[in-house]
Amino acid sequence: MARILGVILPDDKRIGYALTLIYGLGWVNSGKILKQVGIDPGIKVGKLTEEEIKKIIALLEKGTKVEGDLREEVNSNIKRLKEIGSYRGIRHSRGLPVRGQRTKSNSRTKKGKRKTVGALKKEVWAKLDQQKTQTATTASPAKK
Repeated sequence: MARILGVILPDDKRIGYALTLIYGLGWVNSGKILKQVGIDPGIKVGKLTEEEIKKIIALLEKGTKVEGDLREEVNSNIKRLKEIGSYRGIRHSRGLPVRGQRTKSNSRTKKGKRKTVGALKKEVWAKLDQQKTQTATTASPAKK
């Protein structure tokens, strides 16, 4: 298994795909990098030589922000937006969609599981009332 920038690439995958496993690299950038280095994107990772892997690493370190550096930059940008109190920063801190998506009927990914407010069935109300009366009767003899 080849290790590039702290990411272990599986030997049985093609290098064109395997480079997309690195945070910040997609298909287009992967193809550009392989073209610059002169490697066929169809070659499996296990068949790459050490020299070819070193060429890829050198090219990535020289010109591209990936993995930790990119994550750090994105997090610092979000933190800056929160500190200056911009609309986008407030949406980030509240855990809501940032880019203008509707929230009345969608955005369950950001908001999480539904929380029902004010709509309870009769059986649920009866159980709540019963629990209140039990706690009130058990609490009142203790006061005497």
